[in-house]
Amino acid sequence: MNLIPHFLLRGLWLSQDLRILNALHLTAPTTRVSQREACPPPRPRQPVGARPGLPRRYKAGAAGAVGGGGGSAAAGHTDPTHAQQPAAMEPDQDGGRARNGRPDGTGRRAEEPRAEPADGWREERTRSVEDNELSLPGLAAAYGSILRGLGEDPQRQGLLKTPWRAATAMQFFTKGYQEKITDVLNDAIFDEDHDEMVIVKDIDMFSMCEHHLVPIFGRVHIGYLPNKRVLGLSKLARIVEIYSRRLQVQERLTKQIAVAITEALHPTGVGVVIEATHMCMVMRGVQKMNSKTVTSTMLGVFREDPKTRDEFLTLIRS
Repeated sequence: MNLIPHFLLRGLWLSQDLRILNALHLTAPTTRVSQREACPPPRPRQPVGARPGLPRRYKAGAAGAVGGGGGSAAAGHTDPTHAQQPAAMEPDQDGGRARNGRPDGTGRRAEEPRAEPADGWREERTRSVEDNELSLPGLAAAYGSILRGLGEDPQRQGLLKTPWRAATAMQFFTKGYQEKITDVLNDAIFDEDHDEMVIVKDIDMFSMCEHHLVPIFGRVHIGYLPNKRVLGLSKLARIVEIYSRRLQVQERLTKQIAVAITEALHPTGVGVVIEATHMCMVMRGVQKMNSKTVTSTMLGVFREDPKTRDEFLTLIRS
């Protein structure tokens, strides 16, 4: 072996390696890699506005929100051709361009002007006698429907005229809508050099709860400090009647009476206290038979001067 040249030995080794490789190629199983496995398809594009990691329903909602009005987000997919379009540019009244399609150009919805409340004692009547006559058949028909809804027979003898009676009664309970303070006062405001407190207390009051359409009844106490002008005493009771004969809440009723007197007389101060029983608390709900609700409104010196307020409250309790 030592006499064999080195290059021949190297050639023999190479030929043996080739035979081994050929044997392996014939015995090993052939595996072909398909084109799909060799080149995986690209990942699907995310819908416009979708965030990775969110469930499909959230991706669909996000895409719909970003897409604005362009295309639908059905089944969590969005047409990529429908990208978000800027809001339409509309000219404003000054000839400029408004942003986001809104005339104020600030991206916020323009605020509508608020209607100022009318003076309570000057407001026009909302119902007339003619209105009562026209609406009476409709009210009676509505009460007939209520009776049928309660399981009664409006045609039985005791209920034949009930719808008309109930409709007429409801119009009377709410007759305050037919009257104005200016009609009541007439010429009952007098110039007098009197600046001491005037009080009319224990004025009977009947009203209707606007939440349940059941009665509210109680007493009203009114006091005011004149400013060289006084009001006929009976007119204070008439003012109570006008505002109480409506659908009311006691808090609003108290303030309406005080504001009406203030605007009519311009006194130094006005105080109004109402003590009332609400049938919505007595006949239903909590059913508290002896409960009473007390509300007060103090204006002018009745609010600013504790001594004047205490004098008023002491006199109405005596």
